[in-house]
Amino acid sequence: MMGGNSVFSPSDHSLSPNPNHLCISMEDGSQSSEQLVVDDDDDDLPPIDDTPDLDIDLEDDHDGLLHHIAAPNHQDEAEEEETRCDDSFANEKCFMAPPAPGMEFDSYDDAYSFYNSYARALGFAIRVKSSWTKRNSKEKRGAVLCCNCQGFKLLKDASSRRKDTRTGCQAMIRLRLIQFDRWKVDQVYLHHNHSFDPDRAHNSKSHKKSSSAATKTIPQPPLHVQVRTIKLYRTPSLDPPPTHDHVQSSRRLELRGAFRALQDFFFQIQLTSPNFLYLMDLGDDGSLRNVFWIDARARAAYSHFGDLLLFDTTCLSNAYDLPLVAFVGINHHGDTILLGCGLVADQSFDTYVWLFRAWLTCMLGRPPQTFITQQCKAMRTAVSEVFPRAHHRLSLTHVLHNIFHSVVQLQDSDLFRMALNRVVYGCLKVEEFEIAWEEMIIRFGLTNNETIQHMFQDRELWAPVYLKDTFLAGALTFPLGNVAAPFIFSGYVHENTSLREFLEGYESFLDQKYTREALCDSESLKSIPELKTTHPYESQMAKVFTMEIFRRFQDEVSAMSSCFGVTQVHSNGSASSYVVKEREGEKVRDFEVIYETSAAAQVRCFCVCGGFSFNGYQCRHVLLLLSHNGLQEVPPQYILQRWRKDVKRLYVAEFGSGRVDIMNPDQWYEHLHRRAVQVVEQGMRSKEHCRAAWEAFKECANKVQFVTEKPS
Repeated sequence: MMGGNSVFSPSDHSLSPNPNHLCISMEDGSQSSEQLVVDDDDDDLPPIDDTPDLDIDLEDDHDGLLHHIAAPNHQDEAEEEETRCDDSFANEKCFMAPPAPGMEFDSYDDAYSFYNSYARALGFAIRVKSSWTKRNSKEKRGAVLCCNCQGFKLLKDASSRRKDTRTGCQAMIRLRLIQFDRWKVDQVYLHHNHSFDPDRAHNSKSHKKSSSAATKTIPQPPLHVQVRTIKLYRTPSLDPPPTHDHVQSSRRLELRGAFRALQDFFFQIQLTSPNFLYLMDLGDDGSLRNVFWIDARARAAYSHFGDLLLFDTTCLSNAYDLPLVAFVGINHHGDTILLGCGLVADQSFDTYVWLFRAWLTCMLGRPPQTFITQQCKAMRTAVSEVFPRAHHRLSLTHVLHNIFHSVVQLQDSDLFRMALNRVVYGCLKVEEFEIAWEEMIIRFGLTNNETIQHMFQDRELWAPVYLKDTFLAGALTFPLGNVAAPFIFSGYVHENTSLREFLEGYESFLDQKYTREALCDSESLKSIPELKTTHPYESQMAKVFTMEIFRRFQDEVSAMSSCFGVTQVHSNGSASSYVVKEREGEKVRDFEVIYETSAAAQVRCFCVCGGFSFNGYQCRHVLLLLSHNGLQEVPPQYILQRWRKDVKRLYVAEFGSGRVDIMNPDQWYEHLHRRAVQVVEQGMRSKEHCRAAWEAFKECANKVQFVTEKPS
């Protein structure tokens, strides 16, 4: 369920509909209205006579950020307005971010409600100054919302005894309808020429209307829909645990005076990264609850590594000052990559649903194959709500950590630790695991331990013996969740890290991650790994895998020497069952391997140890069987592209199908803009890339100019 409103800051906007004829309805608060017909060849809304000069081509300023540079005086006004909001928030009034060019809303009503809530928070009323509808249609295409003090009393009303409240105030926002039924703010003027009167404003028509509307029941979307429409406005939203100091009873996110830093942080990134997105969750009263953001590189990286997603809530579990959560993936070097961040007000079901839907929306509705989280009832319910087709699993490290913390009397017991590890990692079959678990809890007197009972009830979500059908990309034992520090932010985020400190070091942190990946790429491509054996599988994979993944695979090849005694125990047509023995110290264990050949001469293997699902490359037992059956190379279906070093991974988002309707001018802009943004982002990689992109743009401009000047 989505509570309240959200704010969406899209960067890859498409061209808005281009109606040639618009019908304008001028609304001045009276019952009558005047309609005008405007020829709008440029797809701009009609000019506003009494608004300040904000003459900026917002068609090319898709994030509304150019406006902040070109008109710094308006940014100062935004700071002034935010200061007022900060003061009101300190007095336990609602905290509202001022409107800004580029904000987008799901509907006109949402945009109106946002500006109305902002006005109510400051103490002024609003009205619709003018609105535009398409000719012969009641469909609204644009509108100007202004302060109720806009304009002056007409001469014919000068003798009226009614109090004159018009001061010629120019505060306003201008809205227009863009593609996908979204409404965009393209002009903003925040300065008022009068003092605020909260008591009078709260009794105004606009605020009375919003109060009555708030009491209506909001229909919920159907639960069976995989990707739902999500109200995403342009504002932040965060939900830390309910026991933290920064959570109030109304689920408000307290940024402790750092909202301006957060807003500046978002604006600055959007200036250099057009596909950077941030979303904010607002309560019905306009208060800030949750925030989510994701950069362009992360959105592109997910297209390569979307098979596994980890949700890190370490800061919440350990009651850090910073209520930070992170979406984490695993790259081709087996290293963690950041796929989105959030700030949350609590750990409720509503918060997690909003956050997961926000992330899914930014990924165009593409859920991960596997989603790993900590053990949390609200989180688990939210995952089933938003990602019903994903394999939801629990962090094994978090589970074991909780188990150790629940048995205070055994925390220092090496015997218990060894027994638990043997049960969790050593059992190959379900029956074996359940029997060994029962024997362990009886042996250590844990039959009545509630944590142990709950963990066993959820065993199918975390115990390796149940996860052999789940791809984990080597993340089975990653230290996710209730540990000393978030593994993705280890050494960067600490218990007392403030939001300002986090934001100041954020880009440096990402640069270090990107630099490390680039160095690993270079090492993998240029270095020749040292071989430990003469086996052909090792030399084959040395030419294919990235260096880190090859080292892991190399350990499996080396461990083939401890395996022996390949014996066929059953055969049924194309499928055969083998037993491979492995010597573990003084013990010898049997591993069952299924070997199957198809009509197309393809080989399929499955080992009871589940090595391929857990790691993404075949285990020592399968490798020995393949060698035993005469295969000189690892079959190509077991060489995953995600681990290959010869794959060019361009971290440039490719959104949409790429198909363009040549008869639809609206799609021309969308297609050209996306391609241009891809070139821009590639050009930001280095001076050489920038020079190549610049030359390419000049060449393109010359070709387009040639077509323009070519006689028809």
